[in-house]
Amino acid sequence: MRQLLILLQKEFIQIRRNPFLPKLMIIFPIMIMLVMPLVTTMDVRNVKVVVVDEDKSSLSRRIVGDISASDYFVLVGERHSYEEAILMIETCETDIVLTIPENFERDLQSVMPRKIDISANSVNATKGSMGSQYLMQIVALCITKQMEESGVEAASDLVVVQNRYNETMEYRNLMIPAIMIMLIILICGFLSAINIVVEKENGTIEQINVTPVSKLTFTLSKLIPYWIIGIFVITIAMIVAWLVYDMTPRGSLGNIYLASILFVLGFSGFGVAVANKSDNIQQTMFVMFFFVVIFMLLSGLLTPISSMPMWAQYFTMILPPRYYIDIMRAVYLKGATFIDLWYNFAALGFFAVIFNLIAAMTYKKQR
Repeated sequence: MRQLLILLQKEFIQIRRNPFLPKLMIIFPIMIMLVMPLVTTMDVRNVKVVVVDEDKSSLSRRIVGDISASDYFVLVGERHSYEEAILMIETCETDIVLTIPENFERDLQSVMPRKIDISANSVNATKGSMGSQYLMQIVALCITKQMEESGVEAASDLVVVQNRYNETMEYRNLMIPAIMIMLIILICGFLSAINIVVEKENGTIEQINVTPVSKLTFTLSKLIPYWIIGIFVITIAMIVAWLVYDMTPRGSLGNIYLASILFVLGFSGFGVAVANKSDNIQQTMFVMFFFVVIFMLLSGLLTPISSMPMWAQYFTMILPPRYYIDIMRAVYLKGATFIDLWYNFAALGFFAVIFNLIAAMTYKKQR
């Protein structure tokens, strides 16, 4: 224990004397939490729309007015023919062409009314599909209001949509817990690995090798500071999410900290294991970057796991971030309890034990 305390004292002195690391631990999470939720979004806005109004009725003018007033669309203008408007899609002057057919308002109550046509540029599939859905909602709402004001009973909705847990459908609410996880991966994984490789390159690790310090004691002395840093970083991230975005977890803070501790334990151990097998910083950075890309792309951080091919869904079961992401989003957005998420906690605990054992075993102490 005395050896461990002395080594920990050495590690914290090195961190404090480092001119860059203390600033990184504070400024990096704050800047990431301030910027990324604003720019990393799947919300579709400023979709350019051209209208071909062949009806020239009060209803068609009302539809055009509602589109112009929407925050999601930019009304580029109106054209006289569909051919003229579709040419604007081909030249990327607009994203969507809305065609209102002739006599649309008059035939609205007929058995088979003509339909409004929406043509979208789906090169950007997200913008095309979601923009079309937004436009359909505006048109449908406008038609319903027009019919009700005319004394005609509007058809009752057969489907009622309820947006549970994220009522405002803000993509930012989904991404903020994911960004917190990215901070832990980048800081605890990379820094713990680089710390050991720097000592290798400087030759100071050779001095440790000739001392009676055990492999376990040395490994713990390298891991514990980054466990503390990880909890510090997640705390800063939650404070920024609360102060800037008014987003607080609906569930227990204890569950968030427990999951964070388990994930930090595991991922910092993973970083140390990579460093033990690396000879220089470049090698460590390339290996860590390779795994981090896999973790971010295949763990549900950016895309739903259920949308992946079946082989990829099975593969995600061996990726620790998958379970941490599930816990963070469930606690933050749904208010889930430990009992609801016990399987994810158990998986994180398992990976923490495995990665730290690998870190201890891969450290080769010279005698």
